[in-house]
Amino acid sequence: MSASNRPRASNTATFYKEATTREAAEAEARGWTKLVSRLQVPDLRGRPSLPDRHLLAYEDVFASARCDLLLGDVIALADRDPAVLPRLARLVDGVCQDLRAAAAETGEVVPLADCVPALYLDRIRPGGRLDRWYLLRDLPLTLPHTDMTLTVRELADYSVTANGRPLTLDVAASIDSARHALVPDRRWLAGLTQGDPTEPNIADPLCWLDFECAGRNTAAGDAANFLWYLMAMGGWLVPRYQPDVYARTLHLALPARTSPRIDHLELHATARHIDIRYSWNMGPGRHAAVKGALHGLCDQGGIGMDELHAFLALRILGVIPAGRLTGHDLLLVLIKLAESQDPAVSLDAFFTTAPAPHSDPGERSRNVPAPA
Repeated sequence: MSASNRPRASNTATFYKEATTREAAEAEARGWTKLVSRLQVPDLRGRPSLPDRHLLAYEDVFASARCDLLLGDVIALADRDPAVLPRLARLVDGVCQDLRAAAAETGEVVPLADCVPALYLDRIRPGGRLDRWYLLRDLPLTLPHTDMTLTVRELADYSVTANGRPLTLDVAASIDSARHALVPDRRWLAGLTQGDPTEPNIADPLCWLDFECAGRNTAAGDAANFLWYLMAMGGWLVPRYQPDVYARTLHLALPARTSPRIDHLELHATARHIDIRYSWNMGPGRHAAVKGALHGLCDQGGIGMDELHAFLALRILGVIPAGRLTGHDLLLVLIKLAESQDPAVSLDAFFTTAPAPHSDPGERSRNVPAPA
């Protein structure tokens, strides 16, 4: 079961997670077993036998007071109160340490086919969600600041300059490139990890939750997942397009402080050129989390942009259906996709952010509990 469907804390010290099938429940239990001796995880207390449901009974780390917030909550607090920044730094550093240790202690260079398939190999297969969302339909996109509508395929025929950088917004080519990179027999460094390092799946003090993707996972895939979630999913796309996820999982569910925006767009129809200026605004907590993860996974973990290209493409395109995005937001997603595939774009350039607009100074006193 995904993080979006994980039950919230109950009044008892046990929560029950429902798997889609008996096989899925068995696979999750096996994944948990591979991690329990290495990571901080909830106790798995059993698998209740019911005729029509497949459950796993876990320790409820919030009801037992082992943890009190999720990573997304800690980021939201740090966005509002600088006193929370050290707590956030410890949590992000702990996540990065666990992922580096997995690569160092359990890592093997193996074919992608030997890794958990759910987030990458299954999604890149021909006929999968990327094909359904982007290749089997041609989505219209109204260009911000204009009255012009192009389709995603038509965008590929335009030259684009975004923040002074020449880009090509060719989604089909990016998917094809990722598909060639993520063939089943290509070998990657992969260790035993939780497999889906996202803000609703990491509790504070550090405890890993949700083991649907647990097992042998690529180091580059885990890094791409965590970095893109911090950059775009957690503070922007999930609250905007899947608000029920945070409403059901995060304890505070404070308003997001990430607001990427296209500040200027000029279309030169005759020359088939589009000039764009955009900014990626986020609060100080999320900015610190992105920087901490870059340092912990890339600087210290040795993962470079060349290893992240294909995995970033899947995370950028393969989580929120393109048809649900506004033209403004889809264009921003496609710009970041193009940057992620451009060999000239460095990690620091790709993850560049700007300060979020100033917010109501009274918000903290009204909504934010004192930091632990």
